[in-house]
Amino acid sequence: MSFLKELNRRRTFGIISHPDAGKTTLTEKLLLFGGAIKEAGAVKNNKIKKGATSDFMEIERQRGISVATSVLAFIYKDKKINILDTPGHKDFAEDTFRTLTAVDSVIVVIDVAKGVEAQTEKLVEVCRMRKIPIIVFINKMDREGKDAFDLLDEVEQKLGLRVTPLSFPIGMGYDFKGIYNIWEKKLNLFSADNKQKVSKGVEFSDLEDSKLDEIVGEKAANTLREELELIDEVYPKFNQEEYLNASLQPVFFGSALNNFGVKELLDCFTEIAPTPQPKKAEERLVDSKEETLTGFVFKIHANMDPKHRDRLAFVKIVSGTFKRNAPYLHVRNGKKMKFSSPNAFFAEKKEIVDESFPGDIVGLHDTGNFKIGDTLTEGEILNFKGIPSFSPEHFRYVNNADPMKSKQLQKGLDQLMDEGVAQLFTLDINGRKIIGTVGALQYEVIQYRLEHEYGAKCTYENLPMHKVCWVDPDDAKNEEFKEFRRVKQRYLAKDKHGQLVFFADSGFTIQMTQSKYPSVKLHFTSEFE
Repeated sequence: MSFLKELNRRRTFGIISHPDAGKTTLTEKLLLFGGAIKEAGAVKNNKIKKGATSDFMEIERQRGISVATSVLAFIYKDKKINILDTPGHKDFAEDTFRTLTAVDSVIVVIDVAKGVEAQTEKLVEVCRMRKIPIIVFINKMDREGKDAFDLLDEVEQKLGLRVTPLSFPIGMGYDFKGIYNIWEKKLNLFSADNKQKVSKGVEFSDLEDSKLDEIVGEKAANTLREELELIDEVYPKFNQEEYLNASLQPVFFGSALNNFGVKELLDCFTEIAPTPQPKKAEERLVDSKEETLTGFVFKIHANMDPKHRDRLAFVKIVSGTFKRNAPYLHVRNGKKMKFSSPNAFFAEKKEIVDESFPGDIVGLHDTGNFKIGDTLTEGEILNFKGIPSFSPEHFRYVNNADPMKSKQLQKGLDQLMDEGVAQLFTLDINGRKIIGTVGALQYEVIQYRLEHEYGAKCTYENLPMHKVCWVDPDDAKNEEFKEFRRVKQRYLAKDKHGQLVFFADSGFTIQMTQSKYPSVKLHFTSEFE
């Protein structure tokens, strides 16, 4: 098959949601339709087996689950679908933010009863920032929840999206009769016993047909007609170009647990979703159709094995063909490297592949050469942008508990920060190190791994801070910035890339600082134009 044909077959997307919205179930059902697994539940069972090989506390198993199967691939209607499953738990949100740099589109899963939750808002904001095309899937329609129109309003207001429904529910919870697929003009009837099967749709190009009354009942049929008329008047018509430009977001309704509405989502997705997209490097825009290889590391996962043997770097191929045993330039190190056993991920199996194409994710065994954001090319010096750090929520001073092991502690902290477990800041005033994380669970993970993988021990001291902001002065030489540095020197530090950051103890402090020093901009991510 030619290179361009392979490229056009690829669809790489992430599934994001708040915990418990049904992300894993949806992923599983997509694999089921793709024929990658024989029955639903296979992924879960496999995850449990994988999780149990790590002899660490429960939280690590929980983390192992989301990381072990973070890439799932299958073939559906001759398209190669790559799913990047992301951890829903907010304590591992950094991982999800980074994963979003490697996808070409996303599916956001929303629970019908809970509606839009805070974690979802954060993730969608990142997608909007990057102009990633979004499809919304409203899940658990077989349970009692919010009204469909109220949910659409909530998605528009809270997530700042412009939506258009491509399927619409008939009733909900106990009265849930099925879904009208606006995209294909079909009616799909729901029955609670089709968990493992797929219901066939009944074609309805004319909704005035009296057959509709016979099938769903007169009352439900009339309600559906009124609601579809309202949709027609209120919501914009679906336009693929607007969806690809991230200015219009289609919405589907369904129940992933009951296999309902998932096939409609997948059928529409394979038709409208973008093929691998160009990606901006600091030097230039790299087009996915270029024949020379470029790719970047968006995630590193070290096994919980104390010998640190099994460290995998996940590389997203941006352009060209990745070939096994071919020499590629590791841009940051300036070294050529060959990879004898690059892994691709098919459903729950890893296998060695000879070649991979743009959009694919390749797992490379790593002995500590890679950092997140590293680029591989055939010789060109390129650095891909867009793997920012976000302002952590928790801060603690880190102290060395064993003075004989300070080198090991330094090495361990460096490597764990490269892996993206947390962020390290060094105070300007006294050089003390501060670890910032998105969730408190991460501190236990760091302590455990420092001791078992690097032989170093650390203790923590709490640091009651609200946020860390990256400092961006209009002019580093002006008096206002010098004044800012003098007054705030106790709260200034550097991140691991040497960027200046400001620790703020409250939202009020940030407001006051910005009004007092208007030429000094404060950002909540480490990347700003």
